Amino acid sequence: MPVNDKSKSIKSLGTALAMSAVLLAGGLSTSLSPAFAEAVRVTAPQAPSFADAVEAVSPAVVSVRVEMGSRRASPKKSRKNRMDRLPKGHPLRRFFENDRGNRRGFNERRRRGRNFGASQGSGFFVSEDGYIVTNHHVVENGSKFTIVQHDGKELDAKLIGTDPKTDLAVLKVEAAEKFTYVSFAEKKSRVGEWVVAVGNPFGLGGTVTAGIVSASGRDIGSGPYDDFLQIDAAVNKGNSGGPAFNLSGEVIGVNTAIFSPSGGNVGIAFAISASSASAVVNDLIKNGTVSRGWLGVQIQPVTRDIADSLGLEKAAGAIVAEAQNKSPAALSGVKTGDIIIKVEDQSIKGPKQLAKVIAGYGPDANVNLTVIRSGKEQGIDVKLGVLPTAKEAALNPETSNENGEFKLAELGVELTNTNNGVVITSIESGSPASRKRLREGDIVLSINGTETKSIADVSSAVAEAMSSERKAVLLQVENQNRNRFVALPLDRG
Repeated sequence: MPVNDKSKSIKSLGTALAMSAVLLAGGLSTSLSPAFAEAVRVTAPQAPSFADAVEAVSPAVVSVRVEMGSRRASPKKSRKNRMDRLPKGHPLRRFFENDRGNRRGFNERRRRGRNFGASQGSGFFVSEDGYIVTNHHVVENGSKFTIVQHDGKELDAKLIGTDPKTDLAVLKVEAAEKFTYVSFAEKKSRVGEWVVAVGNPFGLGGTVTAGIVSASGRDIGSGPYDDFLQIDAAVNKGNSGGPAFNLSGEVIGVNTAIFSPSGGNVGIAFAISASSASAVVNDLIKNGTVSRGWLGVQIQPVTRDIADSLGLEKAAGAIVAEAQNKSPAALSGVKTGDIIIKVEDQSIKGPKQLAKVIAGYGPDANVNLTVIRSGKEQGIDVKLGVLPTAKEAALNPETSNENGEFKLAELGVELTNTNNGVVITSIESGSPASRKRLREGDIVLSINGTETKSIADVSSAVAEAMSSERKAVLLQVENQNRNRFVALPLDRG
C-alpha cells in the first residue's frame, strides 16, 4: 500500500474511533454500550432467621422492676454466694478467683445504705390470665413489683410464691385483658440447638440475642437440684428470669446465671432447664410453694475404694451413712450401710441424683428402692415424707435429709458422725463457716458451751439459738490437736 494511502487509512480510523467515543459519551448509541458483570450473589444455604420466633414470643416477655424494702439482705441471700460453691480444682473456679472480687453472675445485686432501692430483671407470661415466671433472686426482699410489657405498658404484680432451691418465682398480674403467653418445651433440648434469649439486660428493655445450647445437665454448685443448660447467647445483668427459646418459640430454659471474670457476658450462661422449671412453676401457681418428697437419710458417694471393699463391680449409687430416727427411710427398714442403686426403675449414680429423684416425687408418694445389703440386692418399699425446710430441720434434731440440706445450712457446713466425734466434711464457699475459715476435718467439740457428741447435739444447740433469736453461735473446734473458738452468724433462711 502506498504511504499516502496508508496515512489516509490511519487518519480515517482515528476519526471513526473519536466519533464512536463521542456517541458513547453522549448516550446517542446503545449498540456500542459495554456489558457489565452481574453483582455477586451467594447461593449457599442460609442460616435460619430468628425473626419469626422473636416476633411471636416478644409480647410474652416482660421486664420486672422490684422495689426493695428496708430490711438489709443477709450476705448469703445473694445468689452470688451460692454460685461460687465450686470444689477445689473445678475448671470454673478461676472465674471467682481474682483480686478485685469480681465473683458474680448477672444475678448479683449490690445493696448500699439502708437497702432502699430497686432492682431489674426479666420474666415471661405462662398463662393468658397473667402468671409470670422469673427468678427468686430477682424478687427477693421486694416490697413492690411492676412489670413492663413489650409495648411499654406498666402493670402492678403480686408475688405468688418462690422456690429458693431452684431460684424460681411466680408473679401475677390482675387485669381484664388476655396476655400473650409462652409454654415450656416438653422435648429435651439437644446440645448444638439454636437458642434465642430475650430479656432486659442492664435495664435497656427488650433485647434479643442468639446462640446455641453449649451443654446440658450442668451442676454448678448453686443448689441441691442443679440441672442447667449452658448457652452461649449473650446474657448479662438484667437477663435474670428471662426465657431462652428454641426456634419453635418454646421456652427451653430460664436464664439465671453467668460465669464471668468481669461481670459481663463471656459466652458462658446458664438457664434452668424447662423440665426442672415447669414442675416447680406449676406447684407455685397451684400452692404458692413447692413440696418435695423426703427420704430421710444421710448419704455419701460410693467411691472406687468403697466398691472394692464391698466386692462391687461398679462405683455407683449412694451409701447410707445413717437413716434418721423416725424418718420414712428408717420406718421402712433402710439401714446404715445400705447402698441405694435404684429408685423405681431409675438407676442412681450418686447422692446428687438420688436427691433430685426423691425430690421429684410428691410427699406421701410410695416408691420402691433397690439397695445392696450384705452383697445382695433387695427391694424396700418406702412412703415418702415432706422435705423439711432448713429451719425445720434445725428445730427438729431427729430429722435430716438426703439432699444435704441438713448439712446445717444455717452455718454452711456438712457434718458427719465419726468415732472421733462430729466432723465437718464439707464447707460451702461464701458461707459463715467459710468466712470464719473453718476447715474440712475440723471436729466440733461444743456449741455455746454444750458438748457435742453427735449431729443431733449440734442441731439441738443451733435450734435453741434460733429459738432464742441469737445472731450467732459459738463453736469450739479442734484440728491437729489445736483448739479454738469460732463465733458463726446464723443464716435464718
